Amino acid sequence: MERSAIYEKLNGIFRDVLDNEDIELADSTTAADIEEWDSLSHIQLIVAIEKGFGVKFTSLEIMKWKNVGEMVDSLMAK
Repeated sequence: MERSAIYEKLNGIFRDVLDNEDIELADSTTAADIEEWDSLSHIQLIVAIEKGFGVKFTSLEIMKWKNVGEMVDSLMAK
């Protein structure tokens, strides 16, 4: 799957889970950039992303992510 296709799908997941249609993700996007993205919604996002892409992340993978770009890198590697 290409990076642009992953972003398209991720944008939809983030908008749905965080109930914010204005979200536009970029490689540098972090939780600090999106008001609705807190620790609880982070877990909901991970579950929705795993389900949406049919993958599973390890706790170590998730903890290493510093931004959405690193999350996308993990998705591309799976």
